[in-house]
Amino acid sequence: MKTLNAAIIGYGFMGRTHTYGYKTIPLYYKDLPYRINLAAICSGTYEKAIKAAEELGFDKVAREAEEIFEDPAIDIVNICTPNNLHFDQLKKAIEYGKHIYCDKPLTVTTKEADDIAQLAREKGVIAQVAFNYRFLTATLRAKQIIEKGGIGNPICYRASYLHSGSVSPDKVAGWKQLGKYGGGVIVDLGSHIIDLIYYLLGEYSEVSAETTILYPTRKDKSGNIVEVDAEDSFTMMTRMKNGCKGTIEASKIATGIDDELRFEIHGDRGAVRFNLMQPNYIEYFSAEDNDMPYGGDSGFKKIACVQRYEAPGGNLPSVKNSIGWLRAHVHSLYKFTESVYNNTPASPSFEEGAYIQKVMEKTRLSAKSGIWIRV
Repeated sequence: MKTLNAAIIGYGFMGRTHTYGYKTIPLYYKDLPYRINLAAICSGTYEKAIKAAEELGFDKVAREAEEIFEDPAIDIVNICTPNNLHFDQLKKAIEYGKHIYCDKPLTVTTKEADDIAQLAREKGVIAQVAFNYRFLTATLRAKQIIEKGGIGNPICYRASYLHSGSVSPDKVAGWKQLGKYGGGVIVDLGSHIIDLIYYLLGEYSEVSAETTILYPTRKDKSGNIVEVDAEDSFTMMTRMKNGCKGTIEASKIATGIDDELRFEIHGDRGAVRFNLMQPNYIEYFSAEDNDMPYGGDSGFKKIACVQRYEAPGGNLPSVKNSIGWLRAHVHSLYKFTESVYNNTPASPSFEEGAYIQKVMEKTRLSAKSGIWIRV
């Protein structure tokens, strides 16, 4: 059986999440033709990496990412570092011929993203961006409904991704709140919802956006006062190339909200809607349902998607049991490792990641200029 040796670079929240994915893939998908080995771990804090290796069974601990890139035994490099470090690490990984799974966003600028996508294509490496919300059964079902004409021609939509983590003025300014590290809600939460609408409805035509910074200064982890130059929220209007129009909002200052990614898409023959806090269901409305008498059969219907994946497995505990947030990460990583094993293109690809980077850059340009910007 072929072994895919994977290395994690950056062992924060997402590093732990992706490690969980690699370790649990065999529990969800039966009779895999390959096995996944946690070959190496590297983190900004060496002691944290040592602890991760001891607890989770990584073969070795690397002090520097370069050790991972240079190791010929490593097949997959998984990048979970702050955004401003992505470009150099991606470039090195590609130059050494590694297959790459990269946390979103791909890079900090569109130019960087385009360069990385081109380099990956030229070197022939399998590369995927971690837009994990594509891989919930409910969003996969929504795409299927739309592609099969279940809502007819899309007319309008509204979508949002909301947190409340930055409402308090006592929130410490970490790298996600500072522009020099590639922070801001547009690239953090916004990248996910911008990608999901792209996945469901296709390319954007024009965007018009506004942003908000709730507190102009915050304390960093050392207690120093720093200027906050990365947005806490944004709202934008969009025009899609298929003629559909809609709004996108992302915020970390939505008081009372834990983790809500929502969308509803209306067409001339039906509609779909979703809320991440109810991840087991996609709601679907068909205009063909009779509404007489007394409403007939008309109305939104909950489709129980739960863990009914079109893949061998999806059965932990079973296909009928409720799904969780981590499950989408596992399926995303499964599709990536399957692509690596079969030497087939992965999706969302680095080209798709570069496209989302361009949309985000145009969003910020619109917020700064106050005008509609063509994508």
